[in-house]
Amino acid sequence: MDASGPRVCDDMTVEVALAVMAGASVEYLTLCDGDDRCTGLITRARLAVLRDSSTYTDRIRLREVLDGPLTSPGVVEEHDRAADLLTPAL
Repeated sequence: MDASGPRVCDDMTVEVALAVMAGASVEYLTLCDGDDRCTGLITRARLAVLRDSSTYTDRIRLREVLDGPLTSPGVVEEHDRAADLLTPAL
């Protein structure tokens, strides 16, 4: 897994993750579990769509929206585009 971006714990909230991404000027974060093992990547675009949905709450954790382990930012962007097309509006 590509871990060149900021690594964050998967129990971080969506709002905090978006703030980290903005501060670091990155489009994705590498998520890690409690044992510091990479569990996947999440993009700013995916989180922004979630935050703007009608079901969003400030208690949603990154591990709750992670669709699975991904291997690189290019794969993440492709995955997010596909997920946005397939996922009904929340």
